[in-house]
Amino acid sequence: MRLISLVWGDIRFQFKYGFYFIYAIFSVLYIFLLFLFPEAWRAKASAVMIYSDPAALGLFFMGAIILLEKSERVLNALAVSPVSVTEYILAKVISLAGISVIVSVLLAIAAGGENLTLIVISVALTSAIFTLLGLISATKINSLNHYLFLIIPIEIVCMIPPLFFLFYPKEVLRIYPLNSAISLISGNSKIPALDITILVLLLIILFFFARNAISKMWRSLGGVKL
Repeated sequence: MRLISLVWGDIRFQFKYGFYFIYAIFSVLYIFLLFLFPEAWRAKASAVMIYSDPAALGLFFMGAIILLEKSERVLNALAVSPVSVTEYILAKVISLAGISVIVSVLLAIAAGGENLTLIVISVALTSAIFTLLGLISATKINSLNHYLFLIIPIEIVCMIPPLFFLFYPKEVLRIYPLNSAISLISGNSKIPALDITILVLLLIILFFFARNAISKMWRSLGGVKL
């Protein structure tokens, strides 16, 4: 029940600060762009769009979310409440994955995608991974510029290899975990169960790093280490 309340609180927070409005506009824009591509290109174009934006939403916006929560003393209140770090992380992951999945499904439908169930699963997992990366980075910042500086190398590492793999799917490149994400999103996964397993394992590893980072941040709120 507490987790549901946290998720609902995050959804209201995101709605208040225009996340849903922004992605409603982006959805219309991306769908319009998709129809400008020849039909044969739309599947890969939609995979690029889905992976590089709605799926990566948590990475792009987590710095702003954490800074807003700090400025409104939301984190201070949560740190002294019964809410656990795990519940806080899950609320962020679930609420942002909701936006990612909705936008991604719309893009997939516009591109003529067929296996929507696989797209939903892959986008939800990918979104969770990017959200955790965003959370880990956001715990170390004191300004938005600082966050942007931190995530530039993360974006390079997370974006370039999978996008390269989408167009040049060499088997040797499958060892890179996030290549499984774009393989699933594009519908080109040869062994979906294996790719999903790889993403789940990466998600579990990142969850423990995020939990440790947020625990440290909560203990040092207010500039004094407790």
